[in-house]
Formats: sequence, structure tokens, C-alpha cells
Amino acid sequence: MKDLFEGIATLVEFTLLKPLDALRALELDSWFLANILNWVFMIVGFLAFLYWMKQLKTFNDNNEEKRESTSHSFLG
Repeated sequence: MKDLFEGIATLVEFTLLKPLDALRALELDSWFLANILNWVFMIVGFLAFLYWMKQLKTFNDNNEEKRESTSHSFLG
């Protein structure tokens, strides 16, 4: 059983994390390229946010949302 876990550790350390080690080594040459993965995640998140806002505006323009306050008497 120990050999199985050591095999998994070897696979992860020396194969799957090799690209991240290369990015870490690249930091001394170019900060922007070393953080390219973070920039990609930020761009994807920003695009998802813009899409979400567009969908909210579409539903708001169609008056598809119930806007009556029924939870508390002081809200209505």
C-alpha cells in the first residue's frame, strides 16, 4: 500500500506539477509571464461577470422578477 501512495506522489511531483515549477522558475525573468495563469483566471472571471450582468439586465428589462415585498410589513 505504501508503494501505491509513493507512486502517486512521484506522479504528481515529477509529472503533473512540472509546468508550475517552470512558471516559478520564470519569475526571475518575467513577472507577467510567471503569473499568466492568474491573469487567465481573472479574465475568465471578468467575462463571466459581464455575462451575468447582461443576463440580469435582460431579465430586468422584461420585468420577469417579482418585486413585491411580503416578508415584513415595514418593507411594504
